[in-house]
Amino acid sequence: MKQNCYAIVDLETTGGRAARDKIIEIAIVLHDGREIIDTYSSLIDPECYIPYGITQLTGISQDMVQGAPKFYEVARKVVEMTEGAIFVAHNVRFDYSFLREEFARLGFTFSRKNLCTVRLSRKAFPGLPSYSLGNLIRSMGIEVDNRHRALDDALATAELLRRILDREDNEKSAQEMINLGIRESLLPKNFSLEKIHGLPEDCGVYYLHDQKGEVVYVGKSINIKKRVAEHFADKTEKAGKLQQLVHDISFELTGSELVALLLESHEIKRLSPPINRAQRIRRFPFVVHTYENEAGYRCFEIAQVTAKTRPQYHIISEYPKLSSAKGHLTRMQAAYELCPRLSGLQSGKGACFHYHIKQCHGACAGKEPADAYNERAEQAQGQLSTVFDQDFFILDQGREPEEYAVVLVEEGSFRGFGYIAREAVNGHPEPLRDAIRHLPGNPETTRIIQRFLSSGKGFKVVQC
Repeated sequence: MKQNCYAIVDLETTGGRAARDKIIEIAIVLHDGREIIDTYSSLIDPECYIPYGITQLTGISQDMVQGAPKFYEVARKVVEMTEGAIFVAHNVRFDYSFLREEFARLGFTFSRKNLCTVRLSRKAFPGLPSYSLGNLIRSMGIEVDNRHRALDDALATAELLRRILDREDNEKSAQEMINLGIRESLLPKNFSLEKIHGLPEDCGVYYLHDQKGEVVYVGKSINIKKRVAEHFADKTEKAGKLQQLVHDISFELTGSELVALLLESHEIKRLSPPINRAQRIRRFPFVVHTYENEAGYRCFEIAQVTAKTRPQYHIISEYPKLSSAKGHLTRMQAAYELCPRLSGLQSGKGACFHYHIKQCHGACAGKEPADAYNERAEQAQGQLSTVFDQDFFILDQGREPEEYAVVLVEEGSFRGFGYIAREAVNGHPEPLRDAIRHLPGNPETTRIIQRFLSSGKGFKVVQC
């Protein structure tokens, strides 16, 4: 075990995506915070083509890596040099993700506490126009022979780290970053910082378990490690409960944030974890339904329904509580200047109270044409709706670059999700339907999908 030791790592790679690209050079500089104590570097045969642009940037050609060791041949050395040390890199997520991916291909999990010199530099030297390694090297006069070669960049990062740690209070800042803001004394028993550092920095759903293995909390995040760390760094009432109860963690990667949201909603309802409250409601007995009255005006009304009475209504939204239904409908009535009587919010006949105080255009008294009123009512209905009127698939990013996440909406509701290879998508719905893992939908999952569709994030919609 290396005490107070930093393993400063730099990689050169065939591209910027760890799941697709490969390492072509690695360098590790061991540093005790004051001086270098060991170095290691090697070219790596990536067993794939090195793009011309990468050769232009690094000077590393296909001929140079021919005969170099493959990654599995240097993996043991990487483990030995980094074990027990703090993994340091300039933009640590890049280098760390590549090594984790390479070890995963070999069937191993690579997990280290880590520290990013980009983040540390921003704290130590505020106000600089850029915190790229090249800019910091120039502004600080750090000598480098060969930029974009792994050992030279690792040595430059080591010198940068030394200068940062020499400044007052920066060692404390570094320790806080290494610990992700967590005080180890607040961690649950049998829950180490190493376990948190071993979590993926990817999108998915995570499950926090008690000592008996029961799930006490379900969450989702686009960065599971960061979110779990935040739970144990917080000083809220919920964080206190987690710190007392949590014994272990499991997770499911989703790639797609939409799938993570939908899976989280499903799992909270299925498992009813004691620390999750907001999404545990399973029944939605109150609805807003719509109809056209004898005068041709579109009307809304709140009703309490059962499975037997549901077919009687043209339902546009569902709610767990009467107050939720009334609150949502009231907001839409005000926003679109609808008549409260035609919205089922005032009883009686003839002109409503709001008409007399000039807050209603007079549809209730036949003063506003039905066409004009119904145009606004249709817009309000669109905002109220928790029911889809078309069947479709959503294709979003998958867990790997080569796959899509697929979400199915059918018969007005979410029906499930799955994954499919991008090359298997051929314009026909059958392969997409075969990929679906069926799950029950509810008004909450519909709202999740509606918000996602309105976000404009890079997804595709395919009609069924």
